[in-house]
Amino acid sequence: MTRNILHCDMNNFYASVECMLNPELKQYPVAVCGSVEERHGIVLAKNYKAKAFKVATGDAVWQAKQKCPDLVVVPPHYEEYLKYSKLAKAIYCDYTNQVEPYGMDECWLDISGTKKLFGNPVDVANEIRERIKFELGLTISVGVSFNKIFAKLGSDYKKPDAVTVFEKETFREKIWGLPASDLLGVGRATTRVLNNYCIRTIGDLANSDYDFIKRILGKNGVSLWLYANGRDNSTVKDIKFVSPVKSIGHGITTVVDLSNEEEVWRVFLELTQGIGHKLRVHQKVAKAVAIYVRDNTLFSKQWQTQMQMVTQSPFVLAQYAFQLFRKRYDWRNPIRSVTIQAINLFPQDMPQQIDLFCDYERAEKQEKLDSCVENLRQRFGKRCIRNAVLLQELGMPMGNVEITMPTGLVK
Repeated sequence: MTRNILHCDMNNFYASVECMLNPELKQYPVAVCGSVEERHGIVLAKNYKAKAFKVATGDAVWQAKQKCPDLVVVPPHYEEYLKYSKLAKAIYCDYTNQVEPYGMDECWLDISGTKKLFGNPVDVANEIRERIKFELGLTISVGVSFNKIFAKLGSDYKKPDAVTVFEKETFREKIWGLPASDLLGVGRATTRVLNNYCIRTIGDLANSDYDFIKRILGKNGVSLWLYANGRDNSTVKDIKFVSPVKSIGHGITTVVDLSNEEEVWRVFLELTQGIGHKLRVHQKVAKAVAIYVRDNTLFSKQWQTQMQMVTQSPFVLAQYAFQLFRKRYDWRNPIRSVTIQAINLFPQDMPQQIDLFCDYERAEKQEKLDSCVENLRQRFGKRCIRNAVLLQELGMPMGNVEITMPTGLVK
């Protein structure tokens, strides 16, 4: 049976939400930008008026204003974006339980077998499009096809507020002439490789020798060759599906450069507070830790190390990360951003091999302390108890996101 897959993409999502909440913005070129003061001053999203001036996502604010002197810059309001993302998903779930998010503003829907309930797939796509516009005041583009890859290609094909259909019988005529870079999974590096062999369109990729593509692009090339030939059979996940947690991390760009080890230690310890909490939520323990460091010249390095025993402890994770940092970083330049990841995760109740050289008594005391702190934070808030060293200025941007639903809606 031919599947009926939709891909719904909310047009210029951040900027559209801002313009919907403040209609006066609609008449201007608008860009949603991060904070310059917190060194996140890049364009996160823009409306079509700004796009007409070649303002691009990722531009620095000063670059965007050079392109468009009348550009209106607004700060992001993530709580609103989360709210409207959830409301859109609620609408999608009226048609199927197979709703797989792809970021905050995109979702795949599998509506196979629902024709008698809702009509043909194109009618469903248009109905969803109109509902989003009427109920949320936003627009979406919808791709309709027989697999996820071509549905995604359809939603990108025509914007805004449009429906594009790629059928199984005629997709070659419509799709194979498009640039290979339009295909999901073909990024800039892959495009450069394909261009070196004069493979410039999706059709060129589809008609290339399978073994040759595998040789130049490896496992990823196999997937791309199948995608180009319409052979994507991946399923749309259930809305309740939670992908397995393979790592848990937290990173930050500091407000000011870190210039000594004491400052780095404080940031590491602050970052691991959230990592330790998430490990407990997911009932996981980590056997290794990885750090990612970027200096103020934007040069970055990444290292990882194994730990003596598995842990959920924020303090232990920070200790190993800091030891690794001291061993590896040469301090040629101050540090702009750091990331810590807990990796090599295992279920917390999984038996572990005993090591004669580990201090299990000390680890047990640390576990009791961490459990007590976690319980206090659950009852009185995550900042009710902190390490004394974290009471100093950390040079980190701080902020909490709260989701307030419209009156009468509880999600």
